[in-house]
Amino acid sequence: MTERYPDIDRQIVCVDCLETAHLITPLPEDDDLYPGDILVYRCEACLDRWDIVYDPDDELG
Repeated sequence: MTERYPDIDRQIVCVDCLETAHLITPLPEDDDLYPGDILVYRCEACLDRWDIVYDPDDELG
């Protein structure tokens, strides 16, 4: 089975504590993500929330 969103990181590094933050936004199974959609991550250590704006043209990812 092909990954529907291969460009979406399921985990990122928390900027505050450098631990792992996990994606908590459910990704749509029958719709697409659009530029400007918000992806929410929660750090497993400090519990900070990170809201990332989805931009498929972002060259940093």
